Amino acid sequence: MSSGAVRVCSAADVPELGALRVEAPGPRGDLVPVAVVRDSDGQLHAISDTCSHQAVSLSEGDVEDCRIECWLHGSAFDLRTGRPSALPAVHPVPVYALTLDGDDVLVDATTDVGARAESQPQS
Repeated sequence: MSSGAVRVCSAADVPELGALRVEAPGPRGDLVPVAVVRDSDGQLHAISDTCSHQAVSLSEGDVEDCRIECWLHGSAFDLRTGRPSALPAVHPVPVYALTLDGDDVLVDATTDVGARAESQPQS
C-alpha cells in the first residue's frame, strides 16, 4: 500500500453486511467520501461513497454478496472493481486499497485500484 493510506475507522465500526461512510484524503489532498463495506463473507472493501448515476451516498444502500446497491434507483456496484452490475448506472465508481492493522482500517483513496482488480481472476 502506498503512503496515502490513513486510518479511517475500526473494523468493529463497520456493520455486518453493511457499510460505513468515512472520509480520506484523495488524489489532490481534499477529503473524499468513502464507503467501507463488509460483504457477505465478512471481507472489508473501500469504494467511493458516491453513486455514479445520481451522486447519492452508497453507504446507505444494501449489501449483498460482493456488491452494494444504491438506495435511490437500485444501481449496484461490484465491491472489487467498482463496475456497475445493475442499471441505471453505467459508469464505475472508484475502488480504494484497504488494509487492516490490527482492528484499524487503513484506506488509500489517492488511487483507484478498481481497474487493477478487473484483471485479477474472481473467486
